[in-house]
Amino acid sequence: MATGEGQVLMSVEAEAYIDALEPFDVKDIGSQKWSMHHEYIEKLNMQAVMNASAQEDEFVKEFFITAGKIPVLIYEVIATEIWKQKVFPELIEMNFDPKISFPIYMVLYHEATIINLLETIMYHKDACESAEESILDLLDYCYRKLTTLIAKSEESDEDDDDDDEEVDALSAANSSPSSSATIGELQKQNKTLDFDICIKSVSVLRYIIDNLSSLPLSVMQRLLNTHDVPILLVQLVENPPWTKRKHGKLKKYVDNKWQEVSYGDSLKLTKIEGQMWIALFQLLMNQDCQQKYDLSSYRKNVIIKLRSYLTEVVLDQMPVLSELQRFLEHLSMMDPPPAKKDLVLEQIPEIREKILTQYEGKWKKLAKKQSQTYFNPSKASLRDQAKRWVDTYNFDVLESLITEPPKCAVCGADAAKRCSRCQNEWYCRRECQVGHWKKHKAACDLLYDSLQKLKETEGSGKEQTS
Repeated sequence: MATGEGQVLMSVEAEAYIDALEPFDVKDIGSQKWSMHHEYIEKLNMQAVMNASAQEDEFVKEFFITAGKIPVLIYEVIATEIWKQKVFPELIEMNFDPKISFPIYMVLYHEATIINLLETIMYHKDACESAEESILDLLDYCYRKLTTLIAKSEESDEDDDDDDEEVDALSAANSSPSSSATIGELQKQNKTLDFDICIKSVSVLRYIIDNLSSLPLSVMQRLLNTHDVPILLVQLVENPPWTKRKHGKLKKYVDNKWQEVSYGDSLKLTKIEGQMWIALFQLLMNQDCQQKYDLSSYRKNVIIKLRSYLTEVVLDQMPVLSELQRFLEHLSMMDPPPAKKDLVLEQIPEIREKILTQYEGKWKKLAKKQSQTYFNPSKASLRDQAKRWVDTYNFDVLESLITEPPKCAVCGADAAKRCSRCQNEWYCRRECQVGHWKKHKAACDLLYDSLQKLKETEGSGKEQTS
C-alpha cells in the first residue's frame, strides 16, 4: 500500500530495504525469501520512478550508492537472465503444470523490474561510478540485448503476420489441456517482456556511454573494439525493430506498447530513437573514443551510411546532430587516422561466466527441483505469498505512477474504460474492447484466474485462523 500521497515507500523504509538486499543464487530464485526480495526491488523501483518523474529528491538512488548495492542489482539482472535462458526452457520441456502460474511470471517479470530500476538510477554519473567493476558485466548485458534487437529487426520482414500467429497459437492452447494454455501464455508474456527489456537496455547503454570519462579505460575498449557498439547502433538505425508496418498501417513502440501512428507522427523521434542517436553522437564525436576506435575501411563505410538518415526533420528535432552530420561528410572524403594502440590491462566481466560454470550440466536437475518446491508451494506458503502479492501489485499504487491518461490498447487514444476482469487493459470505447477480446482473452484469463486463486487462498487462511 502507498505510505502517503505520491509515495510507495518512506525514505527510512527505502533505506532499510536497500540495506537488506543481497545477491540470490540461481538455485534460490522463486523461493519464499526470494519473493520478499522481489517485493523490495519492485517497491524501490516504483518509488524511484515516481521521484524521477516528479523531479523530487531521488533518495532511492542515493541510498543505492551509499550502501554500495548497485552491483547487487547488476548481479540480479544477469542471474535472472540466465534463469530465463536455462531453467525456464527446462520447465517447458518437462510439461510442468503449475497450480498457479503467478510465481513463475513473477520471476520472468523480475528482470524487467531491475532493468527499469537501473534505467532510472544509472542516468546519474555517480551511480555509474558506484557500479565499480560490475559495470563491465552490465555493458555485456546491454550488448546481448542489442544483438537480440538486431535479430528481431532481421526477423520482422519474415514474420509480418506474427501477431496473427500468436493469436492462433493461443487459441489452440486454450482448446487443449490447461497446462499447455498456462505455459503457452507464460511464453508469450516472456517474449513481450524481453522486447521491453531490450528497449530499456539501450537507454542504460547510453548512460554508460555518457559517463565513459569517469569509468575504467577497459570499458571504452570493450565497448568500441570488442563489441563494436557503433556498428550495432547503425544496424538499428537501418532496421529499427520498434517500428513495423502491418496491413498498410504504421506502428511504433511507444510507452511500452505498440501504437498506430499517422504519417505526420511517424516523423517524430520516439524516446528510444532519441537515446540511440545520442549514444551514436557521443561515441563518434568524443575525442577519446575517436582516438581509441579502430576505424577500419569496413567500419567507415558502415558509419557513413548514417548520412542518409540525418534528414532535416531529424535535425530540426535534435539540432546537435548537425555536428555529427558535418563529421560524417568530412569522414567520407578522407581516410581516418589509425587508432592509438595504448597498452590497456583489460578487465573481464565475471558474473555471467561464473554462474554458467557453476551450473553447467545441472539445469534440468535444477528445474525439476524448483518445479517440486518453489513453483509448487503449499497452501500455507501460498497464503503468505498472496498477502504480499496483493500489497505489492496494488492497482491503486500502480495507477499513482501514471503521469499521463491511460491509452487505448487498440488505437492509442485516451482511455476511460478498463477490462473489468483483469483490470489490466484500457479502452476508449466498447468497439475497441470487443475487437481486442480475441487477442486479450488468454492474458485476461491468466491474470484473472491467478488473482481469484490468491483471494481464495487468502480467504481459506482467514477461516482457519478464526
